[in-house]
Amino acid sequence: MPRTLASHDVPALAAGAALLGAGGGGATTVLELMLRGAPHPPRPVHAVGELDPSTPCLAVAVMGSTMLFTERLPSLDPFAAPVAALERWLGTPVPAVCWAEIGGMNGLTPLALPPRRRLVDADLMGRALPDLDQFSLLVDDVPGVVFAGTTGAGVVVLDGSRPADVEKILRTATTTAGGWAGIVVGGFTVGDLARHALVGSVSRALDAGRGFLAARHGDPRELARAIGGELVGEARVLGTAPLAGDARVTSVDLVAPDGPVYRLVTRTEHLALVRDGQVVVSAPTVLVVVDAVTREVVPVGGLRRGRGVLLYAVPAPAWWHEPRRHARASPSAYGLQGLDLPAPAAPVPADRPEAP
Repeated sequence: MPRTLASHDVPALAAGAALLGAGGGGATTVLELMLRGAPHPPRPVHAVGELDPSTPCLAVAVMGSTMLFTERLPSLDPFAAPVAALERWLGTPVPAVCWAEIGGMNGLTPLALPPRRRLVDADLMGRALPDLDQFSLLVDDVPGVVFAGTTGAGVVVLDGSRPADVEKILRTATTTAGGWAGIVVGGFTVGDLARHALVGSVSRALDAGRGFLAARHGDPRELARAIGGELVGEARVLGTAPLAGDARVTSVDLVAPDGPVYRLVTRTEHLALVRDGQVVVSAPTVLVVVDAVTREVVPVGGLRRGRGVLLYAVPAPAWWHEPRRHARASPSAYGLQGLDLPAPAAPVPADRPEAP
């Protein structure tokens, strides 16, 4: 039975998207205001198995500078041009839409589409990640995937491109569009999502967001349970510095009241947490930083000296546990060595006991 998503659920979905943003993905504020200004009737969010697997599907996302998105505001239908171009290219209407990225502002972008398409409870990342070639469809080399993106003066369509080329070409198009652009992914079906996407991620974000809003001002360990994560530390920021050799990466030093010293490594998201010299959390596990006083989710840019924070680890969806996939979202994928943790072991089926 489909899950219903109503206007009053948007704050909880936004909170869950902020948690899964791992400090990145951009603030949901502008999209929340857009949705508040043009409220939609309650909409069903279909599980992947509830729809015909042959149903064509698309995914939408905002790409580029999230800061510029708040300065150069979108229209009320920011995906109209790339969606129209994609459907012309495919030669068929696309009646279903899933999420491209459940973390950060893109946790709300499908709701900005006109409400005639069926919403599917799946996304292509399971959290916020910075690059298009980290979309699950490209990680798994699903054939036939097509991208469309705005360029400022028109739309670019990419069909059959290598994952690295998709990232480079659409990143360039985003620059010509003025720093951010709406992109659309198509050429796949609801059936493809069952194997090549993060199913149930919208429900996961909504449940985590509701738990966060209900428990945010209570005991930190209760908050961990409410968001489906683990409290791994409480500390105060001592200082930040660019990582030697890569100015895009920041190393944040923190100290806990009971003695442990932490180092948080960030780029566009929080990537790894080191405690007393040992890596304790590493992407794709979602590192969530929460202000110890206000209990707001702290973005990468908010880690200022003297700020007290709570450090949480929220497990990555099981889709990322397969070693080849795990490697595409680990710190080494960003050129950072010595910060990876092994992929979790696959569960042993109940009818096949583990060898002694």
